[in-house]
Amino acid sequence: MKIAIGFIAGLTFGLGLALSGMTSPDRVLGFLDIAGAWDPSLAFVMGGAVLTALPLFALARRRTTPLAGAAFDQPPTTLIDRRLISGAVLFGIGWGLAGICPGPALVDLAIAPGQTLAFVSAMIAGLLASAWWRRRAG
Repeated sequence: MKIAIGFIAGLTFGLGLALSGMTSPDRVLGFLDIAGAWDPSLAFVMGGAVLTALPLFALARRRTTPLAGAAFDQPPTTLIDRRLISGAVLFGIGWGLAGICPGPALVDLAIAPGQTLAFVSAMIAGLLASAWWRRRAG
């Protein structure tokens, strides 16, 4: 059941990205180009996502357990530390340089694999390197 819900949520997210045009790096780069031809459409998509998520988070807070799973996944800490900031900076640099975010990249992998495969490969290599580094630092 948990896998089916995850699959449906991911499929819905991917379809939303594709229908809104947010899988296009040009849209993302246009949003980040605040000094040039700024494209605010990404802000509207993010705003729509926040408006959709807020009531669902409020409903989830009232529950003691999730619909699929034994417990809610909570981060081990809410501390803003060097590791969090450096990860956010690396994510932002990669997003700004490539114009591709991990979610849209996975959608683009299905739509245009030739153009996206290098990014997704680098993303997976980064995830594996990060996991190795965390295990090593232990």
